Amino acid sequence: MAAWLKRQSAWLGLVLCLWLGLAWADAFSVQRVHTYLAQDVYRLDADLKLEFSPASLEAMRNGVPLTLELEMRVRQVRDWVWDEDLAHVVQRYRLEYHALSGQYLLVNLNSSTRQSYPTLGMATDRIARIRDFPLLDRSLLQTKQLYYGELRIKLDIESLPAPLRPLAYISSDWWLSSEWYRWAL
Repeated sequence: MAAWLKRQSAWLGLVLCLWLGLAWADAFSVQRVHTYLAQDVYRLDADLKLEFSPASLEAMRNGVPLTLELEMRVRQVRDWVWDEDLAHVVQRYRLEYHALSGQYLLVNLNSSTRQSYPTLGMATDRIARIRDFPLLDRSLLQTKQLYYGELRIKLDIESLPAPLRPLAYISSDWWLSSEWYRWAL
């Protein structure tokens, strides 16, 4: 009886781990992407969904900054070999909570611009609503070729403090990443 109970407990634990892993699988997602041509530059508008796990929110409120990577690429479709990357852009943001001021600080790590927000929702809306982002110069594209864009956002586990990384690697609460969103360019 005890052996049977141990096996059932093990299966229940496995199912629970898988369920918890799937619970945050869609916490980050790309909702909409639109590109348009303006002054010979393809520009990008996108809407993202960012829902942080309780563990990541608790860590941030305890002084751990979270780094988000917004990864964009433009690829050329090729028939006989793999598709070629024409552009690959990584936009990085650091999100911090300052307990003394009660403010959320958002730092664009590419441009070093800083902005503070009174709520987490306002800070994440700034990241989640991308508008008029210069993606690619028109001159890099050839006529009669097919191109597509891809976009994803993820929490950068490598930027977490070293003592927290082992836990982040094994806990599904920290694996916050959207799937690649693809659209025709």
